[in-house]
Amino acid sequence: MTTRAATPAPRWWPRSTAGPDYPPLIGSRITYALLVRLPVTGVDKFEEYERIVLPLLDEHGGRLERRLRSPDKLTEIHVVGFESREAFAGYREDPLRTEQAHLLAESGAEIELLEVDDV
Repeated sequence: MTTRAATPAPRWWPRSTAGPDYPPLIGSRITYALLVRLPVTGVDKFEEYERIVLPLLDEHGGRLERRLRSPDKLTEIHVVGFESREAFAGYREDPLRTEQAHLLAESGAEIELLEVDDV
């Protein structure tokens, strides 16, 4: 019987599989992908909104797994994970987040939300 040494994860491998500090993307966690499209005039308002609401993820058992932005800043993709659908609902209903909804509306963002799984 031949044994092989473990191969280290490639540099592009998701951080969430790197160890105990990063729970797996798969399993009991719920993962969402958000596709955000912005008009040129909405980028500043959207960035202001994100500065306020993204820190709330931790308070609701969520984590921003990936945040990708196009070079022109008009498209963003967020991959977020939550402990449960209820935790995600709690984040969406957070009073501070709802107070800032006007910034999101003023940005003109078009958002597509998808529940996704690793394949």
